[in-house]
Amino acid sequence: MNKETQSISRNIQNILNGEPWFGRPVFAILNEIDPKIVYKKPDGDAHSIAELLYHMITWAEFCLRQLEKADKKLIEEIQARDWRNIEPSVHPWKNGLEELRTIHDQIIEALESKDDEWLKEKVHFRKFNYRFMLNGLIQHDIYHLGQIAYVKKLLA
Repeated sequence: MNKETQSISRNIQNILNGEPWFGRPVFAILNEIDPKIVYKKPDGDAHSIAELLYHMITWAEFCLRQLEKADKKLIEEIQARDWRNIEPSVHPWKNGLEELRTIHDQIIEALESKDDEWLKEKVHFRKFNYRFMLNGLIQHDIYHLGQIAYVKKLLA
């Protein structure tokens, strides 16, 4: 049986492109942002929209690599990229959007072969299981989407 795994997959798809309960989906909001503002910070300590996007990418990649049972070195390399310095020439907005989409698509594809029992397994190098991680990814994406929408309003 993989009803819960399918439900998680559908929830990921729904928050990205569907009709989520919280409002507009991730890509509806991200695709309408003017690339001219994504590297600006609303104040000295706040994150830019691009920083928030690449933070979301980092943790989606963390989840994908955990699904693939990557080695500890790769997991640590991914974590080291979190909240990195974002440069427009190195981290183009359009590329970031595509990377976020691709990683989530790969997560959804990886879930197709998983059963519900697997969700109880402990994530490598962590104290939590795959159910917690995947539901956390959904919550993480929604949380940072809210920040992005707010920063967009501040900068518009």
